Amino acid sequence: MKYKSMIINNILRFSLVLILCLIGGSMSAKTFEFAPDTTSVIRNPLQGWVMYLGRTWDENFWETQGYDKITVNGSEEKVRVSDYASCAYIRTSWSSLEPEEGKYIWEDPDSRLMKLLKSVSDRGLKLAFRVVIDGRDQGQNTPQYVFDAGAQGYYDPKNPGKNLSPYPDDPVFQEKYSKFFKAFGERFDNPSEVEFIDAYSLGKWGESHSMIYEDNNNKLSVFEWMIDLASESFKKVPTVIHYHRMLGDPDDDGWGNVSKDTDHMLNYAVDKGFILRHDAFGMTGYYQDWEKETAANWNNIRPIIMEGGWITGAHHRYWRDPSGNYREGHPEDVRLGEFLASEEAKVNMMDLRINDETRSWFQDSFPLVKEFIKRGGYRLYPSSVTIEETATPNSAIDIVSEWKNIGWGYCPTNIPQWNQKFKIGFALLDENNRPVKTFIEKKSDLSKWTRNNSGKYTTKVDLTGIPNGNYTWGVALVDVTDNNQPAIKMAVDSADYDGEWLRIGNLQIKNN
Repeated sequence: MKYKSMIINNILRFSLVLILCLIGGSMSAKTFEFAPDTTSVIRNPLQGWVMYLGRTWDENFWETQGYDKITVNGSEEKVRVSDYASCAYIRTSWSSLEPEEGKYIWEDPDSRLMKLLKSVSDRGLKLAFRVVIDGRDQGQNTPQYVFDAGAQGYYDPKNPGKNLSPYPDDPVFQEKYSKFFKAFGERFDNPSEVEFIDAYSLGKWGESHSMIYEDNNNKLSVFEWMIDLASESFKKVPTVIHYHRMLGDPDDDGWGNVSKDTDHMLNYAVDKGFILRHDAFGMTGYYQDWEKETAANWNNIRPIIMEGGWITGAHHRYWRDPSGNYREGHPEDVRLGEFLASEEAKVNMMDLRINDETRSWFQDSFPLVKEFIKRGGYRLYPSSVTIEETATPNSAIDIVSEWKNIGWGYCPTNIPQWNQKFKIGFALLDENNRPVKTFIEKKSDLSKWTRNNSGKYTTKVDLTGIPNGNYTWGVALVDVTDNNQPAIKMAVDSADYDGEWLRIGNLQIKNN
């Protein structure tokens, strides 16, 4: 009986090995499962909170504006705004960036603006820009030298004789602005430093509406000129356009029925690589069915950045919003309205606008700040990885992985500026956790990982040339244009993850 039992056990063991081989398994394979991190602030490209900067601020605003000691509602806890943001966005004037022709402010590191921007970068935040040209309601945003050179323009109707702005179809303006913007791109087309450029910044407040042309028939040609200029000047950093219903329209009211050209213009910009934003989230009288449908049509095709429309100071009377959901004296109602509209549009980024609006998020609606961190934008992690623990020299093995996104947005690796540069990477790490060799899953497409669509891959790994020894398996989302360095931080809850490589087990390479 003893020998019969041994024979049966050997047959069963052989059968198990045979079955594993037939289904692609291995006796040395081990599966690791991971849980998502839903609480940490993760700074990733085109994802998270956008902190706004005042154009008149200097590098000391962290203290003077109280941004390092924001009170959290319901407690005496104080936090730093920069700890919750991914990037800092400044709307500044062309004249502040180029006060004299060919004299660019970024060439002077001791200038107020460059010191301000450096203080942001020193905290690990990226930058974002909108360069405003029109001076209505603000001041002269276009340098005087442009008009001295012969550009024609108009004055602010509310301030006759003051705040001169150029006609966007004026050839002298276009010549001077093109020269400036190309130089701007040469300096700031750097994705390690800059998050996005809000690039179609004509019109009132740079919001792409309420335009004044010398000839209204030039609307489309001006639009295409500026979109082409931006796409040529910024090939690495994403460019952004406002999906305003009256995009580029010569209507000073700035609101009305959807212009017949708007959809065509948006398609033109997106085809050139632009992503989308809207500046009236939470304003239900402005953000209506067309705006909602536009966002839905571009979901997972282009990322969306939101900006809240209402300013919750009393003089804006936000409680008159047509929704009837905002009570006077309750800015938290507006914050909730913005949040819900952002969730519906599946935005990748939300805004912390300056001063009272930023304070309101922390003092009135801090749970929503944390909720967007948990569910907004994209949060990617490997839910399971199956690796081999032993292998022979120069052999080939498989790694099976499954990936999930717990955010409502998506990781836009499909935009032209990124061109699928972010991929799954596996590495064999040495005893100092440095990669000995990295293997890329070329079929991985992070833009396809949505809340309802996992990514599943079998990665072929060739161990040819790797010396015998003991290694640690690591996995990361890497940038293949940057020597396969970890680039997208994963939302994984593991003590074996330091923000670079997630350590998932060991591999021993040895002769049989």
